[in-house]
Amino acid sequence: MDGHGKSDGCVLPTKRPNNAGGPAAEAVEGRRPAKENTDGSTRPGHSAGPGVPSGLDRVREVARRDKGARFTALLHHVTPERLLVAYRAIRPQAAAGTDGVTWASYGQDLEANLQDLYVRVQSGAYRAKPSRRVYIPKADGRLRPLGIASLEDKIVQRAVVGVLNAIYEVDFLGFSYGFRPGRSPHDALDALAAGTYKKKVNWIIDADIRDFFSKLDQAWLMKFLEHRIADRRVLRLIRKWLAAGVIEDGSWSETPEGTPQGGLCAAEHNAPYEQYRVMRSVGLSGLVRTGSATERCA
Repeated sequence: MDGHGKSDGCVLPTKRPNNAGGPAAEAVEGRRPAKENTDGSTRPGHSAGPGVPSGLDRVREVARRDKGARFTALLHHVTPERLLVAYRAIRPQAAAGTDGVTWASYGQDLEANLQDLYVRVQSGAYRAKPSRRVYIPKADGRLRPLGIASLEDKIVQRAVVGVLNAIYEVDFLGFSYGFRPGRSPHDALDALAAGTYKKKVNWIIDADIRDFFSKLDQAWLMKFLEHRIADRRVLRLIRKWLAAGVIEDGSWSETPEGTPQGGLCAAEHNAPYEQYRVMRSVGLSGLVRTGSATERCA
């Protein structure tokens, strides 16, 4: 789409809201006003900064115009500039992976490190590292397994996700919030609060896919990706991450199914005070379970 090596900056995908022009709901206890489907436009990460050029506009336009289009040249969009944006989007306090490299230590020679990483990604010499297995408690007393990726894996994953978002963001509807750039569980709760406040609602259904991350069928995941992605180098990168395995107590384990949960997100197992304030404002505080997990990008 764009010439090899051209700076693309970060992806700022946009999506029109389902009810563009509709009135916003009343403000909720000091929070910004709740919106029925929130502002449809996804927002850049805090470190991307305003006015960062995308360079993926043509990819996004083709994806919007032709829902059956398959993209054969995407990896060249993973530029040094995009890797830098990805690095800055990672929380400096994020836990280190199996290699022990922290955000701060990597940043001591950041330009050289990112240039070396860029060359390895583009040449095919990049190797994914196993994730570090840790466990956090769940609300029901069980333990949730997380996989902490190495810093370079996080950087490349974020950069690739930014490229793929240009394709997949145009397919999402305005009421979709999960793992989308610039959206959070709080936005979904704002929309739920506004909807239940303004309309007569008899039922609210809370559904979850049991053990989704640990039972994900990797073969079917790749088949779904191949509906839109025909760049073999991008697909090879994703396969590397799926096949990297995990290290727990010093031992490596293969992951023939599933994918490590937490590569780009760190789960916080805290009481959902923010959610409680939103739901309480519309008389739905009883729907919030104490100890529910929330997630924050790493």
